[in-house]
Amino acid sequence: MTADGDADSTDPIRVVAICGSLREDSYTRLALRRALEEAERGGVETELLDLREWDLPAFDADVDRASAGDAAELAARVREADAVLLGTPMYHGSFSSPLKTALDYCGFEEFEDKTVGLLAVAGGAFPVTALEHLRSVCRSLNAWVIPHQVAVANARRAVDDGEFVDESLENRVATLGRRAVQYARIEPDPDSFESDQNVGAR
Repeated sequence: MTADGDADSTDPIRVVAICGSLREDSYTRLALRRALEEAERGGVETELLDLREWDLPAFDADVDRASAGDAAELAARVREADAVLLGTPMYHGSFSSPLKTALDYCGFEEFEDKTVGLLAVAGGAFPVTALEHLRSVCRSLNAWVIPHQVAVANARRAVDDGEFVDESLENRVATLGRRAVQYARIEPDPDSFESDQNVGAR
């Protein structure tokens, strides 16, 4: 780190992925691991933040983050990252409640000017709305969302015995990992319009 607290050019790039699925055999987790594996090929540090392992009570704005289970530690891991991959199963046309809770414990300090990649998984048709909703949340936090995103449709047919059946889909997942590393090295600009509208309600 520099004296101003900014990342020094000699500091290693760090990519973290947050898995919004709590299922034991999660396609979301499998895909994020593949993306991180590809990111590691770029010589960066990676970490999977598996929300099954974190104590994150339902967000309550009246409760200090330091008193809300593991929320402060989770926010610190996100804050220290240079790029964040957000992965979610699609529920009711949007992203999962565990991921929403994790994001609610974060803010501008964790996401502003940060590279973010998006991945969503659906049991049926393409999870486009889940990706759109995540992109909107990230832009409201002034994150720099990678144009490349991953939609895994018909997940049961896309994966067999822990491996991707479709090579083109696996390549798309791997590309997300590579893009996370590439974009993390670029200065983001400009601010998003949505971030100016992000005012908390009481």
